[in-house]
Amino acid sequence: MFPMEINPVAFTLGPLPVHWYGIILGLGALAGLLLAIQEGKRFGVSADFFMDLLLFGVPSAILGARLYYVIFKWDYYRSHPAEIVQIWQGGIAIYGALIGALICGFFYIRAKGYSFWRIADICAPSLLIGQMIGRWGNFVNQEAYGGPVEESFLRNTLHLPDFIVNQMNVEGTYHHPTFLYESLWSLLGLIILFILRRRRFMRAGELLITYFIWYSIGRFFIEALRTDSLAFQGPSWLESLINSLWSPMTVMFQQGYLDPAEGNIRSSQLLAILIVIGGIILIAVRRLAGWANERYVDPLIQRKKADQPAAETEILDNDSKTQNHDGPI
Repeated sequence: MFPMEINPVAFTLGPLPVHWYGIILGLGALAGLLLAIQEGKRFGVSADFFMDLLLFGVPSAILGARLYYVIFKWDYYRSHPAEIVQIWQGGIAIYGALIGALICGFFYIRAKGYSFWRIADICAPSLLIGQMIGRWGNFVNQEAYGGPVEESFLRNTLHLPDFIVNQMNVEGTYHHPTFLYESLWSLLGLIILFILRRRRFMRAGELLITYFIWYSIGRFFIEALRTDSLAFQGPSWLESLINSLWSPMTVMFQQGYLDPAEGNIRSSQLLAILIVIGGIILIAVRRLAGWANERYVDPLIQRKKADQPAAETEILDNDSKTQNHDGPI
């Protein structure tokens, strides 16, 4: 057994160990919150709104992440139901986290009188920076890595620093730092979103959809490198299709091991394909049907104030930005 190069426990508070993983996830959430608050100021949205959104969204994301994982591992958990709630033992999925956060966010945002698409657009970069930072928690824990590689590949081909190369030595075998690939992909996506949100051609909702398309493209190619993928048994033609789409990666990479007992289709790869296709179609349909006339840069309208009866509305005038209260909706 080879010791970890980095101790996963940052420090202890009495008998309570504080793990780097939790600290890193917390820093990712904080960075995302600060980004959303800063952008929200441009549209007159209070910091309290985003702090409350985070307060509700994080537990929902954790619940969604766990449920997603349990569903794909149901053959095991049906025989061990007591372990379903033991999230500290590991077993969460980021797509499940996104689903849980979006469902919670939809109801919270609508309850506050805002357009879901507009607020979701503001929060899209926050999701990416949270993932970019959060993946380093996997690095510290030596998890979510890829298949075996030669040390020379990490040092001489990728030119990675020693602390990353050493941490990718898991029980004597070096592995693909898939956490790093995804973190860098998220960083590039973050820059793209920053550029796009200043362009007048971006319609409401399209920044969020672009985030999902961008993340899913990267996840499709990176997922195949991993050795811990959730999978299911699918038709051979689908397996061939996915392998064909991934084939350009064979120039430098080989797919990570997938246990045949788990299945032949990595669920995250299939979901990534569906999200990319669905996202492109959704953008086209919303524009053609006239459902996306509002632009990202347009003033943000709050249809009701949180501190007044729901019967009242708050309208932000495009020019003077003065508040006018109408009658019941």
